Order: sequence, then C-alpha cells, then structure tokens
Amino acid sequence: MEAITANKTTPLCPSARPEWENSTVFGVVTGKVEEPRVAYLNQRQPVTDELIALSASVTPTEVFRISAPCATKSCQHFDGTNCRLAMRVVEQLPAVVEELPPCSIRRDCRWYQQEGKVACMRCPQVVTDNYNPSEQIRQVATPTAG
Repeated sequence: MEAITANKTTPLCPSARPEWENSTVFGVVTGKVEEPRVAYLNQRQPVTDELIALSASVTPTEVFRISAPCATKSCQHFDGTNCRLAMRVVEQLPAVVEELPPCSIRRDCRWYQQEGKVACMRCPQVVTDNYNPSEQIRQVATPTAG
C-alpha cells in the first residue's frame, strides 16, 4: 500500500468532507449517540467509493473522521490566519481524554498546529455530521463572523 502523506505547505483539516481532494479517514465514530467518541486508526485510509458504501444509510462523516488539506479561505471557519472552529472547540468544549489520543494526522493537523495538545484532548468528541448534537456542540460548530 502506498503511504499517504500530507501536503507539506497546507495543514490537514481534521473535520473534512469525503469529497475533498486527498481526503483520508483517520478515525471511526464509536460510543453512544449522546456521547460519541472517535476511535483513531493506526494508519489513515484513502476515501474510496467502497468506503463510502460502508456508510450507505448515513453520511460518511457521521461514522468517519476525515482529514484533507485545509480549505483555508474557502472554509467558513477560516479567518485568514486561523481555524475559528478549532478555537471554539478549545474554548467551549471540555477535555474528554487525559492523555493525547493516538492520531495519525497530528503532525500535520491544523488544530494541533494552531491550538496544541488541548485541541487533541477535545477532538475525540467531535463528529463532523452530528444530527443529534447537544446545544453546546451546536454552538461550537456554528461559524462566527471573522
């Protein structure tokens, strides 16, 4: 299998869409609907039609955490310098782990590069498409004006 590497000039978004170029799965959503948790894969997997088919009854981002090069100015969360979503995750969500989770994208992750390990301590509770979010999660996920 060919190694997957990040674009060295663009950090990876850890909450990407499967249709984005160079998207990879780095985690699987587990846990309860009320309290989801990401189980991190040892090695990223490319997003393929077969992988998308595995999540046929839900959107892929309900069950997979997907990374891809950050969309920067094309993203509603990007303020020109920073990811405001990462900022809100760190400011408004509690840590859900006591140690850094094993993560195959950390080195290249925008959230980690921008916010450090405090983002990683909150990351396992983030589900990109969460159709039953708490009010707190809903507020964190809502883009704010730059």
